[in-house]
Amino acid sequence: MEEDKKPLNFIEQIIEEDLANGLSREKLRFRFPPEPNGYLHVGHTKAICINFGLGEKYGAPVNLRFDDTNPEKEEQEFVDSIKADIDWLGFKYDKELYASDYFDQLYDWAVQMIKDGKAYVDEQPSEIITEQRKNPFEDGIESPFRNRPVEESLELFEKMKNGEFEEGAMSLRAKIDMTSPNMNMRDPVMYRILKRPHHRTGDKWKIYPMYDWAHGESDYIEQISHSLCSLEFENHRPLYDWYLDQVYDESKTRNKQREFARMNVSYMITSKRKLQRLVAENAVTGWDDPRMPTISGMRRLGFTPTSIKNFIERVGVAKRENLIDIQLLEFFVREDLNKISTRVMAIVDPVKLVITNYPEDQEEWLETENNPEQEDAGTRKVPFSRELYIEREDFKEEGNKKFFRLKLGGEVRLKSAYIIKAESVDKDENGEITTIYATYDEKSKSGSGTEESLRKVKGTLHWVSAKHALPIEVRVYDRLFTTPQPDAEKETDFMEFLNPDSLKIVQGFAEPSLAHAEIGHPYQFQRIGYFTKDRDSTADKIVFNRTVTLKDGYKPE
Repeated sequence: MEEDKKPLNFIEQIIEEDLANGLSREKLRFRFPPEPNGYLHVGHTKAICINFGLGEKYGAPVNLRFDDTNPEKEEQEFVDSIKADIDWLGFKYDKELYASDYFDQLYDWAVQMIKDGKAYVDEQPSEIITEQRKNPFEDGIESPFRNRPVEESLELFEKMKNGEFEEGAMSLRAKIDMTSPNMNMRDPVMYRILKRPHHRTGDKWKIYPMYDWAHGESDYIEQISHSLCSLEFENHRPLYDWYLDQVYDESKTRNKQREFARMNVSYMITSKRKLQRLVAENAVTGWDDPRMPTISGMRRLGFTPTSIKNFIERVGVAKRENLIDIQLLEFFVREDLNKISTRVMAIVDPVKLVITNYPEDQEEWLETENNPEQEDAGTRKVPFSRELYIEREDFKEEGNKKFFRLKLGGEVRLKSAYIIKAESVDKDENGEITTIYATYDEKSKSGSGTEESLRKVKGTLHWVSAKHALPIEVRVYDRLFTTPQPDAEKETDFMEFLNPDSLKIVQGFAEPSLAHAEIGHPYQFQRIGYFTKDRDSTADKIVFNRTVTLKDGYKPE
């Protein structure tokens, strides 16, 4: 019996309708068009997965195009980070393109629009232009320069391009409709004077196209069939189409803009301006700080491409915005990490355990599994000796019937090793336990096949041999903000919701195999959580970031 096919989302329905109405499948082409003015964040993952996912579904090419029209905020660093993020997610783009590749063509089209009476040079300051637009319920005021002679606008526009005027002295505006209820149609600015070097074109240009003008025309130049963007651009679609009307050649594909809901995740913000502020004010260590909702930050924290893509698939393509619980994202992170993480033993809050009847000069290398979820994961050897470290919370002098870890007079099994019994403790002057003394049953060795080894105890603890312990720095990350929607309240600065406990650094010990851990490789610190080695690690200091806790009670519907 065939499985039911997954229903089409509304974007796929649009594409299927276009194909049914005569659009050639060979003309399907998509694009992901980021502005290189910051690192990509969790919200971008949805746009990336939608566009590249459609490319994979229909066997169509997908362009990576940087809409680099604002040299004030754009840097090569952001270009490089965006490319790295897309590569890490596992997507392949057909061409790497830039809106700046089309600056000459955009300028020529703007000149033609002036000649056609569809654009004019306005000498008013931006504040006056904004004031004259009024509001959707009141007609705007036409610029006194709106009907200036074509030859005059052409001459001024060329002088703007040549850098003969100061920034803000004038701009080129489209001549559309100052009475339109859509504010985007009220003679929008197409070019502004900006005497700033561009990261690709250098000092060639003294004027730069506005995003709305460059974006749709770039789609058209690249012959994108479906221009997909978030709902915030829905009111821009009439302007997008109007600009296309001025240059459209019926022999070519006319791109179609359609909008989908942005993805908002609790405890995260997706405003580049606000993310930039976090970096600038040193609330975080950089754009790729593991607490940041950037793709680079999530990668450094230990999230996987598979978990992010599974999350996006579950969220789906919607027409209305909603807030997604961050625990759903973390659920998919855990689900993937459980399958692929190497199980290791590490202690993040150590207390010494001495096995008094174990020979002082003896050590063993015991076999333990790498990942029981993988058939071919194999095993490795871990050292065992008389003195060990265990987690402080795994011991109580007295414990009730529900405490199945170690307590005085009680027995537990040490993972892949022996059954031990706690006998006594040493304490410091503050009453803090410094050493636990225990005895072991030498016939209870895991996997020995003896009757003693088969006897059951309710608790199993992880441990690290003190003699062989590898010192590690453990960075325990939590939510960056204390509230699910830190930027929802306009009256309150989102920075006031920063979590002072978003990062705790502790010193721990790990089994010696982690001396060879690779940066980014996922590990499960048994009974603690999922971790990954951080790039801050050096020969003298090995750093691990906690990706997520081992489990929580969240289950997706």
